[in-house]
Amino acid sequence: MNWITRIRSAAERIKTAVRKRASKAEIAASKYISCHGVPVEKKIIEQNNFVCPECNKHHLMSPSQRFNMMFGENNWKKINSQMVKDPDVYNWVDTKKYTDRLKEAKKITGQDNAILSCESKINDIDVVVSAVNFRFIGGSISMDEGENVLASVQTAIDKKCPYIFVSASGGMRMMTNMLSLMQMTRMTIAINELRKNNLPYIVVITNPTTGGLSASIVSTSDICIGEGGNQGGATFAFAGRRIVETTTKGELPTDFQTVSWQQSKGQVDMVLDRKDITHTIGTLLSILLKKHKSENIEENNSLIKDPVQENKEAS
Repeated sequence: MNWITRIRSAAERIKTAVRKRASKAEIAASKYISCHGVPVEKKIIEQNNFVCPECNKHHLMSPSQRFNMMFGENNWKKINSQMVKDPDVYNWVDTKKYTDRLKEAKKITGQDNAILSCESKINDIDVVVSAVNFRFIGGSISMDEGENVLASVQTAIDKKCPYIFVSASGGMRMMTNMLSLMQMTRMTIAINELRKNNLPYIVVITNPTTGGLSASIVSTSDICIGEGGNQGGATFAFAGRRIVETTTKGELPTDFQTVSWQQSKGQVDMVLDRKDITHTIGTLLSILLKKHKSENIEENNSLIKDPVQENKEAS
């Protein structure tokens, strides 16, 4: 065998060893999902609220799926908000037109914008909940999303009920430039109005939560709950890990910018598995609104930790 034949033989072996990468359409059509290095049936993940029963990875959920999990199917009412007339004022084009990206995102998610909001009840307590869909252009925030938050907060004020925000975002939407960044201020002002009315504001951080959303209303909650899972739980950050490493020139911990790490720094109040979040919110609201029953006092008190006692136990 001469050297040309050997090279040809090696090239053929490489071709058979390297598999063609699956397209997004093929991944969506597959019955399996990649999880802890082993394919798992999507049906099993879906039946467990999109959490892997083997490795506890918390997979993405759409807002409607989360609402069905929290309240039961059809036990919530969608909140409609005003849509801007011209969402593409900059006529943005990169590898695609922004208008084409919007059409595709609406088709994939079945939503008008990245945020879906609803009215419902937790433990017979009226609540207004907004959730971000990461599959809608990375959960990025622009004018329509800002309008949705404002409409939802106003609904909570009108109903005199708590407001819950479930985050999952890559930040503000670059295609709308300054008009997107303005939503950080608008949404924060809305939350301040909620506070003036003495209404609780709870944030649930899901994976990933980054950029301008983490720097605005996500960080201004009364109670901040991080969604757990494997490897420290959901990502909660402003800038990306590589940017921080380049800027600080230092070595970062492996769990850096996870909700578990943020909890150790005081940014997150508690980290919970997905299945425990709704029940815990209900208990917290019953305490804050003084609607808890006598048989739940012991459970309620377990959520209120005495910092003095904690320090004694730690020492």
